[in-house]
This record gives sequence, structure tokens and C-alpha cells, in this order.
Amino acid sequence: MDKLEAMNAFAKVVAAGSYAEAARRLGLTRSAVSKAVMELERILGARLLDRTTRRVTPTEAGLAYYERVASILADVEETELQISRLHEEPRGVLKVNAPMSFGILYLGDAIAEFMARYPELRLELVLNDRFIDPLEEGVDVTIRIGTLADSSLIARRLAPARRALVAAPAYLAQHGAPETPADLVNHRCLAYGHMAAAHRWQLVKDGEVVNVQISAALCSNNGEVLRAAALAGNGIADLPTFLVGPDIAAGRLQPVLTATPPTELGIFTLYAPNRYLAAKTRVFIDFLVSRFGEKPGWDAFLAESGSRS
Repeated sequence: MDKLEAMNAFAKVVAAGSYAEAARRLGLTRSAVSKAVMELERILGARLLDRTTRRVTPTEAGLAYYERVASILADVEETELQISRLHEEPRGVLKVNAPMSFGILYLGDAIAEFMARYPELRLELVLNDRFIDPLEEGVDVTIRIGTLADSSLIARRLAPARRALVAAPAYLAQHGAPETPADLVNHRCLAYGHMAAAHRWQLVKDGEVVNVQISAALCSNNGEVLRAAALAGNGIADLPTFLVGPDIAAGRLQPVLTATPPTELGIFTLYAPNRYLAAKTRVFIDFLVSRFGEKPGWDAFLAESGSRS
């Protein structure tokens, strides 16, 4: 019997209070368990157990040793379980929640590829723009864009959510481009959110976040609506590059005030804390991280504009 097995035998004796019961639980003979404990006592040079005709109890040294041994055995068991789960085949139903625009633009193709890799999995994808509690709504993974508030959920970053102030060439030809953030109050702005809260934008100037007064001609809680309005020449919009990056690359929209961009957000997966993350959840999150990453395809225009400058 090796040392780890002997430690396990000792722990079973302490827990059971009996050599015979410990031997029964381990599927060993009583003499094998007794020899294992005696060998530990020889190695440690200390008596670990007091034996009576009715019960076996740990000595002071035995109790201190038992506390450490129990912790070590628990760590070994957890490690073995985690390693075994690495080879567990993802299966069952995976429930995912994501924002509407991002889901429509980028998750359709991603999920098609993911399902081809894991045919035993079934997916349930719900798209909406409200924040949900995965625990309350039985969702395995929720994808959210923004800054994360403190919560008990575990977050993993998928990609940056850079933003840009953009307008159609026709709007800029008619109204001119703002030269400073203060000029925005004199422009028609297309703002995300409700009218009461959409009268200012947060921009980054010299590394500091500044609140800038705007004049909102249109407010909406849907980015696609604001993008359509910007493309139609209705004003200047503050939108994520995953929504307008291709338009910028094609020249349909032009960035303005690039020296003072909007604050950058992030795209995150959120899931409930669990000691053992299910294989279906783990492989899905790993897949999304590898697919998007810190240089997502929708930001290709940034590299192109940098090479031209």
C-alpha cells in the first residue's frame, strides 16, 4: 500500500471510529488497514490512534494529522474529477442568452460551426437586450456587452466592444464634421437609450473619461435602428464597431472625433459559479473565445486605417 493509500486508510479509520468498519468501506482486510496505520506511525514517529475494545480515537497528533490528510485527500479527489471532466463528452441542452444585434450578426454562423463540432449537443438561443440572472432563468451562458457590475456570476471576456462616433458622408457634407466634443451639441445625435438618459456621451480625452453634452434627435434601445438612421444621413451615432465596422471599411459611414473616442466596453460570457463547470458550458465558452478574441474581424478597418496613415 503506497503512502496516499495509507493516508486514506487512516482517514477512514478516524471517520468510522473502527478498523473493521474502515476495512469494510475500503474493501480491504482489517489487518491491511491496521498495518497501513502502523506504517504511518513509524514514518511520523508519533502515535496517531488510541485503541480501546470499543472504539478507535485519534491522539492529539493524530487529530492534527487527520485534518491535514482530509484536506489533501479532498484536493486529490477534486483534481481527479476535474481532469476526468476534460474528457467528458459535451451533451444535453445548452441554453444561451445574448443581445439581439450581436446575436443576429455574429452568433448564427458561430453556432452553426459549434453544432457541427458537437452533434450530441442541442442549443436553445434566446436573443434580447435585457440583463438576466442565469440562475433564475435556467440559462447556462449569457453574453453581455458593457462594463460588468459586481455580482456572483463568473465572467470571461470574449472580445473588446470598441465604439465609434460615425456619420454618413452625406450628413457630413451638409453639416460638416465636429472639430471638438463641444461641437456635438450643435449636431443631430443618434443616441442609445431613453430620451431622459441620452443627453450626454462619455468620451476619452487624454486618457480621461469626460461627459459631453449632446443634442439627441433620435433615441432607441436598438443599435440597428440607430445604424439605419446614421446610414440615411440623419445624424451622428455612437455605436459599437461590431455593428458599424463593415460600414466604416466600405465608406458608408465615416468616423468623427477619432482623437476623443467613446469609452471602450467589453463582450463577456457570464455563467453561474459552479465547482465543476459542465463540459457543454466549458467547450462553448472556449469556442467563442477562440472565434472572436482581442482582434475580432469586425475591427479590421482599424488595421487598414492605420496602414494608410
